[in-house]
Amino acid sequence: MEKQLLDVAIIGGGPAGLNAALVLGRARKNVAVIDESRPRNAVTHEAHGFLTRDGISPSEFRRIAKEEIGAYPSVSFVADTAVSVVGTDGHFQIATAQGKTFGSKKLLFAVGMKDRPLNIPGLAEVYGKSAFVCPYCDGWELRDEPLVIINKGAEVMHFAPLISGWTNRFTICTNGPAELTDAQREELRRHRVPVFESPIRSIDSNDGIVRHVVLEDGTTIPCMGLFFKPELVTGSDLPRAIGCQITDSGTVVVDEFGETNVPGVYSAGDAASRMHQSIAAASMGAFAAAAINNKLNMEAWKRNG
Repeated sequence: MEKQLLDVAIIGGGPAGLNAALVLGRARKNVAVIDESRPRNAVTHEAHGFLTRDGISPSEFRRIAKEEIGAYPSVSFVADTAVSVVGTDGHFQIATAQGKTFGSKKLLFAVGMKDRPLNIPGLAEVYGKSAFVCPYCDGWELRDEPLVIINKGAEVMHFAPLISGWTNRFTICTNGPAELTDAQREELRRHRVPVFESPIRSIDSNDGIVRHVVLEDGTTIPCMGLFFKPELVTGSDLPRAIGCQITDSGTVVVDEFGETNVPGVYSAGDAASRMHQSIAAASMGAFAAAAINNKLNMEAWKRNG
């Protein structure tokens, strides 16, 4: 016999999924949060920029969130991995790696993003300790320090002015051809920003703190931290499998309320945005949850009218 049909299945238990669960729990909706507990920010010691939680560890953030959501009995947590999703608006079926199945009226993908393997020797040892991807999250801790920025092309011309708000002591390593125009090179030269195109041989560190970036041509660049552009993929293939439109950068296309092109399917957080901050993800989760709740209430109103 089929189990009770959930109102919402949330796939992913990061800030977006958790905040959505909180909003939906308070709205008295039956919700299951299916999460494999392998967050991208597990390498990070502290999360920043989240009001009242600045500097909290990601694991502690999740613990507190689940404790608070526990006050709403219609929300349950499933420690598992969703492996398939089929169905249509009003009755989706989710299967998990442990052989569980769930039926749900609506779906919310809060699957985040995942890093591709790091191909620079030494980068994995410093990632989350002194090498980061977002200055809004970690720039304060590296303010006024000598840094290396690993990036290239047009994105360098966005990142260089951005990081200059935290430090003017930075060097750009493009790890190969810089892909810069003459005008862009001249702009960096005017701002006295060194640019090195030699591939990176290794990153030397001590207890997770960067000391030098060593290039293949023998150049050694001393620094106290790094910012780099990660290579990311969507945290799950399920949005694509059910027909969600995906951008070239791998994010799920959503409207202002988090709804995808597939009726009844929503997405929030890093999976649906390039603004990879916990507070932004949580905000998107709240928006999507409110939209889902409104849709469920309107459908029930029409059925019972």
